[in-house]
Amino acid sequence: MAQIMNELKAKINGKNIPIVFPEGKDERIVAAVNRLAEESLLHPILIGPVNGEVHSNVEVIEPDDYAGKETMFEAFMARRKDKHTASEARELLKQQNYFGTMLVYQGLAKGLVSGAIQSTGDTVRPALQIIKTKPGIQRAFGYFLMLREDEKYLMADCAINPNPTAEELAQFAVETGKIASMYDIDPKIGMLSFSTDGSGVTEESIKVKKATELAQAMAPEMAIDGEMQFDSAFVPSVAKKKFPSSSVAGNVNVFVFPTLDAGNIGYKIAQRLGHFEAIGPILAGLNQPVNDLSRGCDVDDVYHLAIITAAQAIY
Repeated sequence: MAQIMNELKAKINGKNIPIVFPEGKDERIVAAVNRLAEESLLHPILIGPVNGEVHSNVEVIEPDDYAGKETMFEAFMARRKDKHTASEARELLKQQNYFGTMLVYQGLAKGLVSGAIQSTGDTVRPALQIIKTKPGIQRAFGYFLMLREDEKYLMADCAINPNPTAEELAQFAVETGKIASMYDIDPKIGMLSFSTDGSGVTEESIKVKKATELAQAMAPEMAIDGEMQFDSAFVPSVAKKKFPSSSVAGNVNVFVFPTLDAGNIGYKIAQRLGHFEAIGPILAGLNQPVNDLSRGCDVDDVYHLAIITAAQAIY
């Protein structure tokens, strides 16, 4: 963890990236924000009311007193078009997560970290409604950065989409491959299945094979292959036997799971039995980064996720 965090700090250092924290009333958020401000790692924006003393480098915004709230209201109404009445919109913008998300949408912040108090839905919903997904990506998804000594891997989607389509899996693969550079990973992307190169033919394995073909067409410059079993993806000797035609098999460092069941189980097995450190879920696929904390998080969790969010903002 320390090494990867130091690498990410070096990437964001001196850029003064503004990141908004909507939950100013939570002491863990305030403590992490103060630490980030003291180290001058980014420009924290804390949404009030605030519980505790804040560092002089922290910008505090009280929504009721915010001078730009009418401009924000107009931008929100334009973005959401006929989805809300004016009175409904004003009520929504009183909620810290909607307010904070609008700061990101308006370019006044480059990313958002929330979820210490509020649910995942409360964090993600405004982002999906306002920031929305990148062109060519139908759904946001969640990945984990898996660390053990000098090993690092990415696993997706382990957090959001129960049964993605072939098209969505392809999009997850290409986007996770792009994300890999943020962690100095040269991506070799494996599309995982119970089948390797047609060894089992079912609706599920056909979906992964189709996703592989779509991903290869979307990003021909990337090393992507599948469908393949985990051992074929990870063990060179197995790959030589099961998938000898693939230059990716046996060398995979970005694992794309066929379903949320598989992804969630897979990363947790690696975490608990393999003793990998699992950082995440980190949201991906949005136009601007928004990340969700666990309500059981500690100050270090907030601090680390903020650094990752700032790094996402420049990639």
